[in-house]
Amino acid sequence: MTAIPATDPVHVTPARAAWQRFRRHRLAMAGAVIIALLVFGSVFGPLLLPFDDKFIDIMHRFAPPLSGAHVLGTDELGRDVLARLMMGGRVSLTIGIVAMVIAMAVGIVIGTFAGFYGGVLGAALMRFVDAVLCFPTIFLLLALAALIEPGIVATTILISVTAWMSVARIVEAQIRALRERDFTAAAIAFGSSNLRIMFKELVPNAMAAIVVAATLNVAKAILLESYVSYLGYGIQPPAASWGNMLNNAQIYMTSAPWLAIAPGVAITLAVTSFNFLGDGLRDALDPRLDIH
Repeated sequence: MTAIPATDPVHVTPARAAWQRFRRHRLAMAGAVIIALLVFGSVFGPLLLPFDDKFIDIMHRFAPPLSGAHVLGTDELGRDVLARLMMGGRVSLTIGIVAMVIAMAVGIVIGTFAGFYGGVLGAALMRFVDAVLCFPTIFLLLALAALIEPGIVATTILISVTAWMSVARIVEAQIRALRERDFTAAAIAFGSSNLRIMFKELVPNAMAAIVVAATLNVAKAILLESYVSYLGYGIQPPAASWGNMLNNAQIYMTSAPWLAIAPGVAITLAVTSFNFLGDGLRDALDPRLDIH
């Protein structure tokens, strides 16, 4: 019999291995698809609808879902709920993503300095983080919101101000562990500056934890925007957000429940999907997982 020559095993790159692990996480894949649909609907949906989100039609107030061209019905002013839901998605998702970027930037810088230098500086920075974390987030956010003019920019900044602390703690723990590794000692031996070591060597190696924290922070920011707008301190009418749509709908829960169901389902889908995405990324970026 002729022997079958042995073949070399197929080399799997780290990126391909991460993708294979992520693809096996069904909930994360479903979350990614739902997020993509929400973003697509928020960006392009209003351009495809025949109704403007601010168009008032008193003659068709409280039209139920699937009544004529109004797929999700109309609100107390006759405005199309689907159009407002999509425009509200633009606002809520934008606030969530931009607030996440700002919070991540602040948290990464503070966590990196605290973890790299340690000692008195690291202890002082982390005690400051712990002190801020002692305040309940929603109450801190409402206290700050009461002091400034509400709006999209102000709401985004306020949410980012209350969301960076958990990121700083995650990054500090990662950097503190990585600074003891051999590649850090090698970089110091080659005469690299501290800033280069921190942001060229250490932060990229902590990126897996940072990416997971980023996805979870988007979900948190969307919820915080909904809380603040629901309580009347966030996005102000006539501009739509999922939070203020819920706020406007609360007095019509029995007579027109669809006004609350639509934004409530949107918030639930967005937050759950980002949480599933974060779980999938955490598993996919863990190099200790085997590939089968």
